[in-house]
Amino acid sequence: MKPGESFKHSQFTDIENYIVQLKNKKKLIILFATWCADSQRTIEQLQASPWVNNSELQIIAIGREENSASLAQFKRDYHLNYPLISDESRTIYNTYANKGIPRLLLLDEDNRLIQEENGEDVYALERLLNLL
Repeated sequence: MKPGESFKHSQFTDIENYIVQLKNKKKLIILFATWCADSQRTIEQLQASPWVNNSELQIIAIGREENSASLAQFKRDYHLNYPLISDESRTIYNTYANKGIPRLLLLDEDNRLIQEENGEDVYALERLLNLL
């Protein structure tokens, strides 16, 4: 995706079978894998930031090649309070990324991409959160 392009999804079904609508606020979409050290670090950085509980930002994490069971365990282990989406077949990932995880997508209120970052860079999340 390039800045200004529209995010194609308007909703997801999370690992608990709830419909997650993309709200009319900024969104942080995280494409990650539970086994990936860079994904784990990025999630830990987010958990330590004030944005994890900020009502002005909707956070959705999408597990590439992850099933609901592995994501549920990850959610418990990392004490996550935002929805996790299973993407076992990489369908969602392939729509928005072509290589590397985690991929971080910051969307505006109208679901257009503000900026994308490769979370392999330790400062990627910080750069995105500074745009809020």
